[in-house]
Amino acid sequence: MTGRIIEKMAAEANNPLLPAAADLIWSSVVFAILLVVFWRRVLPAFKKNLDARTEAIEGRLAEAEKAQAAAAAKTANIETEQAEARAEAAQIRESARAEGAAILAELKEQASLEAARMTETAKKQIEAERQSAIISLRAEVGSLAIDLASSVVQNNLKEDKSASAIVDGFLADLEKNSK
Repeated sequence: MTGRIIEKMAAEANNPLLPAAADLIWSSVVFAILLVVFWRRVLPAFKKNLDARTEAIEGRLAEAEKAQAAAAAKTANIETEQAEARAEAAQIRESARAEGAAILAELKEQASLEAARMTETAKKQIEAERQSAIISLRAEVGSLAIDLASSVVQNNLKEDKSASAIVDGFLADLEKNSK
């Protein structure tokens, strides 16, 4: 193909756009030499650099995937631990609630027993004071009856007015003594 181009160029000898045939041949030879040098020296080095970069990138990607998998495993582990901690906290809360309810029931029972004991003690004390009051009143009524009988004996009870006055006086004395 180059031969045809050269023949055609020779036929058109004075074309200002085409260089001379010798220039074309030497340019083609230099180009071929540079192409071989580039193909044998530069291109393998360039491929080697590209392969090294590719391997480095792939290695980093593999490391990143491993790190991501490790992070995912740690995240799953942490989530599992959190779920266990939540379950344990819920169990502790339920245990505390149950224990609190038991303590509250025990305290209520103790309070009701104490209230019953206090009520019984109060009833016994009231009964004792009642008995004491009855005994005291009997003694006082007896004393007052004796006083009344002696005032009746001392006075003449022949007149109704005088008997009424004595009874009224006795009742007034009773009211004064009770206050």
